Amino acid sequence: MTTPLAAGAAPADKLTALPTTQTSSLERYLAQIPDPTLRENLAREIAGMGRTFGLVFERHHPEGIRLPKHQVKRGSKVIINTVKNSGYYRVARLAKDDGTAVLVDDEGNEAIYPVDQLTVAKEFGDVMYPGLRKLSEVRRGAPDAPVHTIINGENYHALEALQYTHSGKVDLIYIDPPYNTGNADWKYNDRYIDSKDGYRHSKWLSFMEKRLLIAKQLLKPTGVIIMAIDDNEHHRLRMLADTVFGEGNFIADLVWDDKGSNLSKFTSGGVDYMLVYGRDADLLDGFRDIKKHAPELVTLGAGVLEGRNREDVQGALREYLKANKEDLPKGVSAYRHVDDQGRVYCTTNMDNSLYRPNLKYQITDPATGTTFDPPAKGWTVQPSTLKNWMDEGRVLFTKSGPIKKVFLHEAMDVLPSPVFNSPRIRATKHLKTVMGDKRFPFPKDHEVLMRWFRMVVPENAVILDFFGGSGTTAEAVIRLNGEDGGTRQAILVTNNELSKKDDAALRMAGHAPGDAEYEALGVFHHVTKPRLETVITGTRPDGSTYSEGLAANAAFFELTYLEEPEIVTGRALEDLAGLFWLKSGGSGGTVEINAAARRDGYAISESGAAAILFTPGRARALAEQLKSTGQVIGHLFIVTDSDAAGDEAASHFPLGINVERIYGSYLEAFQVNRKD
Repeated sequence: MTTPLAAGAAPADKLTALPTTQTSSLERYLAQIPDPTLRENLAREIAGMGRTFGLVFERHHPEGIRLPKHQVKRGSKVIINTVKNSGYYRVARLAKDDGTAVLVDDEGNEAIYPVDQLTVAKEFGDVMYPGLRKLSEVRRGAPDAPVHTIINGENYHALEALQYTHSGKVDLIYIDPPYNTGNADWKYNDRYIDSKDGYRHSKWLSFMEKRLLIAKQLLKPTGVIIMAIDDNEHHRLRMLADTVFGEGNFIADLVWDDKGSNLSKFTSGGVDYMLVYGRDADLLDGFRDIKKHAPELVTLGAGVLEGRNREDVQGALREYLKANKEDLPKGVSAYRHVDDQGRVYCTTNMDNSLYRPNLKYQITDPATGTTFDPPAKGWTVQPSTLKNWMDEGRVLFTKSGPIKKVFLHEAMDVLPSPVFNSPRIRATKHLKTVMGDKRFPFPKDHEVLMRWFRMVVPENAVILDFFGGSGTTAEAVIRLNGEDGGTRQAILVTNNELSKKDDAALRMAGHAPGDAEYEALGVFHHVTKPRLETVITGTRPDGSTYSEGLAANAAFFELTYLEEPEIVTGRALEDLAGLFWLKSGGSGGTVEINAAARRDGYAISESGAAAILFTPGRARALAEQLKSTGQVIGHLFIVTDSDAAGDEAASHFPLGINVERIYGSYLEAFQVNRKD
């Protein structure tokens, strides 16, 4: 048996019109093909061949994912572990007496394999009902503070789940996808892709396109996506992003200069990029960056208000400027004065550059009575504005005349440059300090991300990273909230993939995906989760102290794959609870499905944001409990496949509550992926 199950057809909305010069003859030939699926597939491929402009690449067969924790059952789709490049097969029958399974391919061919050589698998496009099984949480922030949500799972399926919870709700997506360097740095269909693969660029583009199309739907109308990339795929990603987001929504091509290396042949290299697009760039305000060293100067000036002598503060200010003169951005060094109100300022003359006879008037120093004649072309403002300036202490009188004070606290920001310098070794050292050892190559710099997050989105933003890696994005959000008191929420998706070296070593030792020994060294369990736990608690996995910790909340989940009967009967409530909690806003404690909740027939999240009613007949009891405690829930999820039962249960609750029947809303949300 050699024929694998056929890969799913691409969505019909991806069809491209045939070139007009070929339409008549090709349509005539295509019409003679009796198989409608084959006819449609050929039309699609011919249309793709007809493209002569823009980004042209081979749309590869859908990717697949192994589910080693799932039990092989009759009807399961499986991969044969002992067959290289195994296709997908259905389990027709199980023989309990000898532990074998009868497999069938798409043409009806049968073969027998031991069950222990099979792994349950899904192709992208198979119907998929996701859940979020909570693994653990860290609570050191305020009860109503956002909970940073960290998900271990395949990011395409996680994005599908987020379409249910966060469609049109995400302010910023930051991703650092595989760079496709040819050094086997990423997998496609469970295989590492290296420079010998002639289709590696097409596979990478197929891989990215599927994810970006969903990511776009998650963004708010004012949402922004930032995509890190290097020279290997920069130009292709730019063209792909133009297609997905629209050329008119391109915002910037940021250049991250690491100053390179003298070991390079032609140039020092060391340059990465961050492509920035908006969901609708016309709705966005411009980005503003805080001037370097400006906050420190303003803080020094405020010492006057704390009782320090102004002359002492003035001296400290100038010493700071002197010590940092090589690092000061243009213009900041001019702010070398502080007034009696602790305001740091520079000065500028008030002479008009244009001749304005109506602005020629005398100005009198109220302290000395000295009167100053206007300059030859007049002052810059009219008398009423000047009076306001003087009342606000913005005018300084010197022997030669009045000058204006420009306060630094009112000029703290500037348009950011698209080119910035930051050594990447800093991020590697930081992660090693956090973890106590080196566990992840080439992490991103959390300080760089903090800077751009601060510029791009508001302080209450939802920030998603679906190539979460070592967890840098979540750490950046946590630290940024700690600095400015923001309530940003990070949603991070990472798989539990191992390095190629660790994967080979563990397989040689007899371990396979799904084994505890194997999973323990995956990036989620070995790096991401312990890193963020350490940042928040201040304690490393080995018990040593890293820091005092930070005031933040985080919950760690595993993406699960559920079957429809489990959902309808309520047997998957523990996994659904996490998803419903995230849909309701992801704040406060998650919904706990414990013995008491099952006895009551309902469960309420700790924050009161959401409730799950899994026994519709207990709706009145839930409504009465909420009324007696004064809790006002925002979302109510009712587990029932009956419209009448759902409507009757919902009638017990106020109209302002968002009520969803799980069978009607949750299941239908994922039926769209069904191939048939």
